[in-house]
Amino acid sequence: MTLRCIVFGAVLALLLAAARAQAQSPAGAPRLQGAKAAVVMEASTGDVLLGKNAGDRRQIASTTKLMTVLVALQRTDLDDIFSATAYEPLAVESQIGLRPGERMSVRDLLRATLLPSANDAAAALAVGTMGSTEAFVAEMNRRAKALGLSDTRFANPIGLDDDANYSSARDLAKLAVALRRYEFLRRTVDLRSAVLRSGLRKRTVLNRNALVRRIDAVNGMKTGHTRRAGYVLVGSATRDGVTVISVVLGEPTERARDADSLALLRYGLSRYDARTVMPEGRVLGRVALRFRDQAVEVIAGATVERVLRTGARTRVAISGLPDEVDGPLPRGTRVGTATIRRGDDVLARVPVVTARPVAEAGLGDRLDNLLGRSQTIVAMVLLLGCSLPLLLLRRRAINRRRVLDAEHRRARRREETPV
Repeated sequence: MTLRCIVFGAVLALLLAAARAQAQSPAGAPRLQGAKAAVVMEASTGDVLLGKNAGDRRQIASTTKLMTVLVALQRTDLDDIFSATAYEPLAVESQIGLRPGERMSVRDLLRATLLPSANDAAAALAVGTMGSTEAFVAEMNRRAKALGLSDTRFANPIGLDDDANYSSARDLAKLAVALRRYEFLRRTVDLRSAVLRSGLRKRTVLNRNALVRRIDAVNGMKTGHTRRAGYVLVGSATRDGVTVISVVLGEPTERARDADSLALLRYGLSRYDARTVMPEGRVLGRVALRFRDQAVEVIAGATVERVLRTGARTRVAISGLPDEVDGPLPRGTRVGTATIRRGDDVLARVPVVTARPVAEAGLGDRLDNLLGRSQTIVAMVLLLGCSLPLLLLRRRAINRRRVLDAEHRRARRREETPV
């Protein structure tokens, strides 16, 4: 009886967990075949569309080399020449057969590290960049901290199994976003193969990411596999201006890894749109011209393009507009700010500017404006009404003065006339 209760409770817990996971999954989300952890992220905003154990710390195999490449890109020049170290790989390790002391350009070492995942190339990059593997690993961890990769730690530049070398699906996606800012990286991980022309001999290397070779939209980024990590892939795909990043960790087979990655990438591409949320020149309102019965249109001073989830709505709020303006103002004078929001998030702020030049109001405009105002007319009527009695009184006083002056003149003439 006790055993039955235990079994029943375990089955019930599993069913409840499955129900909760299904309830939390977005509608239409792909069912992953074997990934222990996964994420799909939009590259321009870092928006996480779907995650499964995305913050779990796991072994990440050769996707470690993404940080190796980032540090090398930041601290070297592509035309720098490094000498290969005396690296002794195991027979099962991926390599390009560098001989100790063989000189190769950073450009070719990066291609060898990214495409066939050559451990000897990664080791040469580490020592050539920082002088020693230990110093390079310390720099890898500094970069991880600077990028906010809180679930990441590196113990080597290659990705060999090590309890102190781990990351999460979410952190690897963030790292991929940071790397894709480099044009060389974007071009390289989208190659099916590459020719390495430096070194003792010319070498042709093949991209181990089979999805890049098979699917046009897929354009990166890095595979990995060790016994403890399982099969790992950080993928990327671009379509119609939208780029998404996928990460799968702990897959049981290459086939499951590729199938889950492709499902995540297709799901991500189907859930985002690249939009012009604010075109430059859009009329946003009108502002009155001082002293004139006219107005000037105000427009958006810049174009705002964003990648948003399909169906997401945006709104625009205008602030800072004056009640009226006077010239002289050239076309494009800033008079306010347009704030574009999606929900509570501010997507962008753009200047609101005048659509045409505004001339200074002339004297005629000012007089017409003055006389045309109702309060001016009322004031003039009141002034006239108050002034009229004063004018009448002054006129009476003038008339009386004239009469007195006339009488005075007559009196003087009488006095001066002889009898």
